[in-house]
Amino acid sequence: MTVVSTLRAELASATSALLDTAAALRDEDLAAPSLLPGWTRGHVLTHVARNADSLVNLLTWARTGVRVPQYVSDAARDAEIEAGARRPAAEQLADLRESSERLDAVVGRMPREAWGSPVEALRPPPHPAWYVLVRRLRELGMHHVDLGAGYGPADWPRRFVLRELHDCLRCWPYERSAVSAIRLLDVPDGGTLPALWPELGAGPVVEGRPADMLAWLTGRSAGEGVRVVLEGQSSVPGPAGPALPAAPPWLTMPAPADLPATPPEDYP
Repeated sequence: MTVVSTLRAELASATSALLDTAAALRDEDLAAPSLLPGWTRGHVLTHVARNADSLVNLLTWARTGVRVPQYVSDAARDAEIEAGARRPAAEQLADLRESSERLDAVVGRMPREAWGSPVEALRPPPHPAWYVLVRRLRELGMHHVDLGAGYGPADWPRRFVLRELHDCLRCWPYERSAVSAIRLLDVPDGGTLPALWPELGAGPVVEGRPADMLAWLTGRSAGEGVRVVLEGQSSVPGPAGPALPAAPPWLTMPAPADLPATPPEDYP
């Protein structure tokens, strides 16, 4: 048993949740702005569907050994999203469901040895094929929030939150950091994710619960639940405390650079 089975089960749950949200949206809902600047909800759903197909490309590459790019180019990716964004809600829902089913079918047919094959997104670094499943979970979790349709960071599964924070720390943009340390509340001792992230750069120490911190770091909140910690104090809650700095200019990388090639038993 490897992490592939666990991730596949998580994908089924996250996909089902997104489909439930999408099924409740009407044509006029999809034409309304999402939480992503310049994108409607229709753009978001089209992107998630095309992302599934793009990851089929990467798994095909891993299975056959023949390079199949995730997308031909950034421009081609953007054109596909724009072309599909204005479709009726029923068509969008069907596309989202069918593309997710195509991806799951390919996952189910992957030979065990192919999960260790290296693939690469539009941007480096390369990563083993099993990490495609983590990337798909990231797309589902973040863009479900971006719909602005009732699902928020508080709805993220805790396992998803801790894994995303783990990878965030491993790819931290030290040279552009706006904080010197992060303190996570309610993180168990001895886990794979440390409660304190020290020496991140210049700026204040901030603290918060994992989902609140992940939402702030990924631009999915203005910092609700995240506080600046003053020296000698545990925290300064509410409006009496100092203002948060701007979130670090975080650009999520496709993957950490040193992932194990063989799928581990669990990740992180």
